[in-house]
Amino acid sequence: MNEDPKVNLSGLPRDCIDAGARENLSAAVPSQGSVAESEPELAVNPWDIVLCSSGTLICCENAVVVLIIFHSPSLRAPMFLLIGSLALADLLAGLGLIINFVFAYLLQSEVTKLVTIGLIVASFSASVCSLLAITVDRYLSLYYALTYHSERTITFTYVMLIMLWGTSICLGLLPVLGWNCLRDEATCSVVRPLTKNNAAILSISFLFMFALMLQLYIQICKIVMRHAHQIALQHHFLATSHYVTTRKGISTLALILGTFAACWMPFTLYSLIADYTYPSIYTYATLLPATYNSIINPVIYAFRNQEIQKALCLICCGCIPSTLSQRARSPSDV
Repeated sequence: MNEDPKVNLSGLPRDCIDAGARENLSAAVPSQGSVAESEPELAVNPWDIVLCSSGTLICCENAVVVLIIFHSPSLRAPMFLLIGSLALADLLAGLGLIINFVFAYLLQSEVTKLVTIGLIVASFSASVCSLLAITVDRYLSLYYALTYHSERTITFTYVMLIMLWGTSICLGLLPVLGWNCLRDEATCSVVRPLTKNNAAILSISFLFMFALMLQLYIQICKIVMRHAHQIALQHHFLATSHYVTTRKGISTLALILGTFAACWMPFTLYSLIADYTYPSIYTYATLLPATYNSIINPVIYAFRNQEIQKALCLICCGCIPSTLSQRARSPSDV
């Protein structure tokens, strides 16, 4: 296993096909045969192209969300501030993937490697923390429905934003401030130059936040079921209507949690058990789905929102479709 390709110093795995900048290249090149008889090397790793393409799509999607929220004065409620935070974090994550690709092939230096991995770690950390903050906000909006729109909620939202971005920036600064494996390759994780300890802390933190989100969404599901039942009794709805509404709410929550876990769990668990000696293709195969979460987030949290849909229609065509203006919000819209 020690002969497998090492991990790229830029923070993302690179195959041995582009390892010309590493001093251990001789270990990956067969000693038999002349240079002329060796197989031609690829100029660019296809995996890096896929990651860069994902970063471009992430930037385009989330830039639209950020512009909509910034352009629309009506979207200043706590929920939209948190959605904007999520979109900004994912936008920076996509930008980090693009910058990593450019620096890895055009401008290789220790400074650019550390700055790039710091940006990627900080932005993805802010993305996950923003998802947790949105979950907390949704729980509070249902549990404290009567007092949710008070000044206290707005203050609490700003405190959450300051804390999550402050924590994420600190995590991103760790490699830059010296907690990296550039001087000691034996301490490298699957994502170089992050150390094994650094990757373990990030993975354990993710598992903790996922467990907290799961617990909050279970409580949200209970509240939604109770609200749907009360509305059904007040309006004398049939039991089937109550069942349909409740099932829709549970399906929405399952979609949110299932997507989040499917995207991030493989890379999280792999980072805990693997190190730099493992084949880089495994790192690519688990890291790529994690980037897809930033592609899916705008669809789940922004473009499904009725108010954002209205703002988008106003920006694009200057009008609001009647189907949007007449649609009411139900207990299942969580």
